Formats: sequence, structure tokens, C-alpha cells
Amino acid sequence: MEEKHEMKSARRKRKSKPQTLSYDNGSLHLHPQLRHVDADTIFALLLAAISNSHRPDSLSLIEKCLIKLPHSLLSTKPNHILSLLPFLLSSKRAFITSRGAEIVGMASLFSLEMNERIAFDADIVKGLVSALASSKRSVLMAACNAVLDMSTTSVARERLLASSALESLMFGFLQVPKSPVMQVSLCTVVDGNATCLKIGFEEEELPILLLTASVILINSCNTEQLEKIPTNLSETFLVLLKKLWAKVHNQMLLPNTMRSIQEAHIYVSNIRTDNIAESIFRLSINSSQATAALPFEVVKRSIFGLGSSSFEDFMLNHWEVSPFRISRAVDVRDDVFSSFLQSLHSTETVPSFLSLILQNSVSCFPISSDELGILSFLEEVRNKLGCPIIYQQDIRVLRTESQLKREVHFFKESLNSCYKNGSHLFNIDDVLKCEEAYQEGYTVALRGMEFRFESIAAIANGVASIFGQPSVGVNMYLTPPNSQGLARHFDDHCVFVCQLFGTKKWTVFSQPNAQLPRLYDSLDSLPGAEAEVSVAECREILLKEGDILYIPRGFPHEACTDNGGSNGSAGFSLHLTLGIEVEPPFEWEGFAHVALCCWSQTQKQPQFSLLDSAVLLDVISVNVLHVAIGLVGDSDPTFRKACLVAAISLSSDTGCWLDLNQRTIFSHLIDKVNTESRFLEAFRSIEVAIQKTEDPFHQIRWLRLLNMEGESIEGIDWDVPFVEMAKLFPLCVRHKDQVEATFMRVKSRFCDEVLFGDVVDSYKMLLDKYRKVINKIAFGVVRFCCISCVKL
Repeated sequence: MEEKHEMKSARRKRKSKPQTLSYDNGSLHLHPQLRHVDADTIFALLLAAISNSHRPDSLSLIEKCLIKLPHSLLSTKPNHILSLLPFLLSSKRAFITSRGAEIVGMASLFSLEMNERIAFDADIVKGLVSALASSKRSVLMAACNAVLDMSTTSVARERLLASSALESLMFGFLQVPKSPVMQVSLCTVVDGNATCLKIGFEEEELPILLLTASVILINSCNTEQLEKIPTNLSETFLVLLKKLWAKVHNQMLLPNTMRSIQEAHIYVSNIRTDNIAESIFRLSINSSQATAALPFEVVKRSIFGLGSSSFEDFMLNHWEVSPFRISRAVDVRDDVFSSFLQSLHSTETVPSFLSLILQNSVSCFPISSDELGILSFLEEVRNKLGCPIIYQQDIRVLRTESQLKREVHFFKESLNSCYKNGSHLFNIDDVLKCEEAYQEGYTVALRGMEFRFESIAAIANGVASIFGQPSVGVNMYLTPPNSQGLARHFDDHCVFVCQLFGTKKWTVFSQPNAQLPRLYDSLDSLPGAEAEVSVAECREILLKEGDILYIPRGFPHEACTDNGGSNGSAGFSLHLTLGIEVEPPFEWEGFAHVALCCWSQTQKQPQFSLLDSAVLLDVISVNVLHVAIGLVGDSDPTFRKACLVAAISLSSDTGCWLDLNQRTIFSHLIDKVNTESRFLEAFRSIEVAIQKTEDPFHQIRWLRLLNMEGESIEGIDWDVPFVEMAKLFPLCVRHKDQVEATFMRVKSRFCDEVLFGDVVDSYKMLLDKYRKVINKIAFGVVRFCCISCVKL
């Protein structure tokens, strides 16, 4: 629920109707003598009654004064009204406490200033939170409404969280009587300038108010606050949210079923569908029910076989160099894919699992490597989390025409809408059409399988550990008999093609360019990308069930199925691709940047100050050298290779040869930096970037993650490096010769003094930071995406 500038309560707006103020099975009747008394007199009587609250008749007078108390006093006597609230909220009389909570709500919406004054009044907040634990339904209802009214500002939400209001709300929702089967509907509501889906309930008001307030505060928590929620409470609440989400998700798939807000029996809450999804995600990332990890030895043995020599041969002769087929003959007990395969158990012509997987899937959004943080990820996907799968982003349904060798999409209109009018979200009709497309020869490609099946997530984590990378992406491809899905192409990441069902004939062509393509770079920009590959320089490989094919990044490839048996049942193919996407920090160029950071930190004197001109020249030179390393990396193939320094294989008995290999590569890199980095090229690159008002360090912004203590690395604030360098650059131009001389000295000393062993710990620390954040996000998405998955 996003904060608005205007004071807008998150509780449902009901039509006004006559009400009788009641409490404890009784009704309050205003004394005739109070009906025509002015506001000041009413307030004076209220103060007098509170001052004498020990007298038996005072509580009755307080209640009658509260009935008559006008709202206008919030503007004429705000301080006096607020001073009464702690007493009212702590009263043992249900009506007095309820009325006190109602005044809190009205005051919170009166103005932003009033809202913040209430939020910072510890006694008021404490009293309101206490009221949330009341056994009186009227008190609980009023207190919950007051929390919703207060929650219109971030300040109030923060104060409520600090006072344990969230725990009280969650517990209240679990305890309050509600329907055993909560029926939901989705309602299209105009919220500001946007149309959104809000959840309507066939349920009485109180449980929905408690749920709404809980969701608002859960989605306002930072990671530390989420961790403080008691585990049992969090997981019990999470179970109910997942059950609710299963119903919401099913409704989202149905086309043209949105109900109108006017339907009388529907309680339309202020909970959007993505609000529930976000709450599930937030509670899941700290859940104790973590994805079961597979020992890396089990994953390695399942893929590469029993002998350590086979893995060593692969790493030394094929990794990032040439395609390699692995014929597996593993016992089903050692097959890491057996759990996933058993969940499919399909040998039919049209695999029955397809519709079930698609129907129970939600969109999985990519995790940006630039901003590593759970809350920044949520900010990026806000309003979209939990939506059905999106064409092009999550799924493609396509085939390659044999004559023209071009891709044709089954959902042509969906493809066009992705480029023109925004995303196309799948509904149940689209899911069913995928079976029709399959029958017509189209391949179904589904991205993000590591988010959809916990067994696949465990395999992906194991493979990432083997190769010392933060994560591994997994895609699924289902191809009918006698068909080709994707046209010939090459990828910017290495893949292991794991053939699960059927057979598939692969054609892998020679690498058109010695440079490995980089993640996030345009594939068309790579030299030789559009050059025709020689058909004579290709390998044809037939993958059978259980086989694995390794294809390095940059190698063009295509694959097709044949007709299979007489009934066609053996002709379809199902395979997974494990994509090892090498993020920039974990290329060898990234290791070189980490090495320069580590070395430069050791050069700082205790009284380090940028006011010293010699120190300033050193700082500038180090940063120019970072740019120079990047330019060398653009031309030298070794800098683009994956760095395996943090590969878990290094800690095994067979790790000595890999460790020696990594040290050799590092020495080669330092030699290249020493001989090929050019001051004038780097200086000109920075100058051009500044002239274009671009950040000359945008490709190495991740270096700020090395900063453990919040200090600026090398005197540069890596959050705003362009501003810093833009201020320093005029000085560099005036003293260019002096800067160049310092650059040459710094480069020479760095290349002579840097040691491989001094860099490893910092590099592993950086990888650990990536893994922790990515794994938390991935686990939250896994738990969320697997909510509706049934045993197929």
C-alpha cells in the first residue's frame, strides 16, 4: 500500500448508515441535559469526569460526553484532545476504549502534523497496541481501524512496528473467528490514475481489517524487523496467506471474471493482489523451511560421473573452450533430476504436466546485479509481484520454419504487444492454447525453473557452488516430434543441456569470434556475430535420455527432434538448460579490479587525507588504472573468462590442479595489465564519458560492495563516482603530465607487489555478499512460486 500525499485511510469506505452506539450488549442513551450543550462545556465536563474517574458515576458521564464530543475540537483544542487519549485507550470500559481509538483514527487523518504527533506519542501508541489485544470485538475493531488510519504515513508505520503492533495484528487475525474456507473475488478498482485488482471477500469485516493492517505493516518492514517476528507466528500466518493466495491466483487466471465493487455481499478490501504476494515473499525469506541443499559432490557426480579425472579433464580441456557431451549411466538414487522427473511421470504424446506447470506458475522477475538488496528488488517489482506468467519474459511458444530458418511465434499478437503496448499476462485460455500449439509443432520454453521447483533450485545452487558463481538459471524446453524450437543462435552464458525425456539432435557450430560474449552486452555488438558460420565446421550430437551436453557461451547451436516411433510417443523431447551466467564481478577482469582495490588499500597511510596533493594523485591514478584494466579486458579474451577462485572444487582433494590453474591465469592477467594498459587511452575514455555526462565507472559500481565499514573506497564515493571524477578531472587536465607519471608509477608498483593470496579473501567475501542476497531473494520467490504447485 503506497503512501499518498493526501490522508487516505486503508480501511474500507462504507456507505453511511444510522448506527446505535453500543457496548457490552447494552446501548448508550444521551442524557437530555447534554443534547444542547456547546462543545466547550462538553469538553469541560469530560475533563472533570476524567479527573474524578474513581467515582462510580464518572465513567457513565465520560461515555455520554464522548458521544457528544464534536470533531471540531481537533482543530480548536488539538493538544487537549491528544492529552486525553492515553486515558481513554487504557480504560477497562469497552465503549471508552473504542471511542478513544476512533479519535486516534480521526486525528491521524486530520493532518500530517497531527498524524506524526500521535505516532511520536509513546503513551498513545502503547495504548492503541494494547487495545489490539482486547477480547472485546468492538474495541478490536476500533483499534484496528485506528491503526489503518495511522498507517497512511511512513512515520506512523515505523512507530507502530517499533511498538509490536504487527505481532498483535497477526495474532489477532489468527485468533478471530472466520470462515473455514475464505471465498475471494477480484474487483477492478480505479486507484488514483491507475486501475488495479483488489481482493473482495465474502467474509465479515473484522478479519479483513486485521489482515489488511497486517499486510500493510509486513510490507513496511525492513529486513531486521522481519527477522524479529516470532518464527511460529510468522510461519503460521504465512500458511494462511498461501492458502489465500492460491484462491487469488486462480481468480487471476480466469478471463473476464472481475466483479463490480457494488455487489452487496462482497467486502472489497484495500488489499491489492500484489500486496498479498509481497507479504508472502517477505515472510518467506526468513522462513526456517529453507530449500534442502544438495551436497556439491552429489551434483558433480551426477553430472560428470564418478571419476575425479573426468571433471578435471572437462575443466582443463572443455570449460569455456569447446562443446562436450557427457553420457551418463547413473543409478537413479544418484540422479539429482530424479525428484523432478518423478513429479512429472509423463510418457504421453501430449505431456500432461505442461498445463499444470503453466497454470500454477507466476512471473519470475530477473534479479539486477547493480543493486544488491532485498528491498531494492521489491521496489523494482512492486505492483507486479505475483502476476501470471508474462510472454517473452517467462515463456515463449515458437518453432523454426525449416525452409527459412526463422522463428515463428504461436502467440503473434502477444509478441507484438510486448514491444508496443506492454506485457501480455497469460490467463487460463492462453495456458490451454499451449497444448494446441504443441500439437502444431511449437516448442514451449519456460524460464526460471529454479524458482518453480525446489528440487531444481537445489541443483542450481549445487552447480553454482561447483563453478564459484552466485547463481545458475534453469530453463525448460518441451519440443514435439519432428520439430525445431529456437533458430540457430548463441548465448552469452555457458549451458549444460540435460536431456530428461526423449532424444534431440544438436548441431553445434564453431565459435565465430575468439571473444567470449559478456552478460548484458548486446550479442549483435560482438565482432563476427553476424558472420555466417561454416556448416563444415560443426558437430552433430544426438542426446539421449540422461545425456548432458555442455555448450560454451558464444558457440552457435540449434536442435531438433525426429519422428520417433510409429505412434510418435518417443519423438517428443524435454530438456533443462543450466545456464552459468557470469556476472561482471566474477569474470577475471572483476578479480583484477578487486586485486587493485585490495592493493591500494594497503598503500594508505594512517593519516590518509585527500588534501595532500601526492595522495590525491595516487587516488586519481588508481581510478584511471581501473578504467585502463577495463579497456584491456575489452580486447583480451582471458579477462572475460569466468574466475573459479571461489569454486568449491578448490576445497576438495582434487582442487590442487585447479588452484594452480587459477594462479597461472592471475599471473597472465597482471602481465597484461603491466604491458597493455595505456594511460592516454584510459584518460581519453574518462574524458569522453564526462563530456557525455556519463559515469566512467558505471561498469564497476559493484566495487562499493567491498566496502565493509561504510568508508569511500580509494577516496571515491562509488554511489556517485561521476560527480567525484567530474570535479577532479579539470585538475587532471591541468596537470596531465604529472598524473601520467604517477599513473605509471602506481601501475608498476601494483603489478610488482600484488599477490594472488592477498586478494582471495576479499573476492570470496564479495561472492558471499552476492550469494546471500540472491539466495534470500531466490528463496522468497521459490516459496512464493511453489505455493500453488501440486504434485504433478
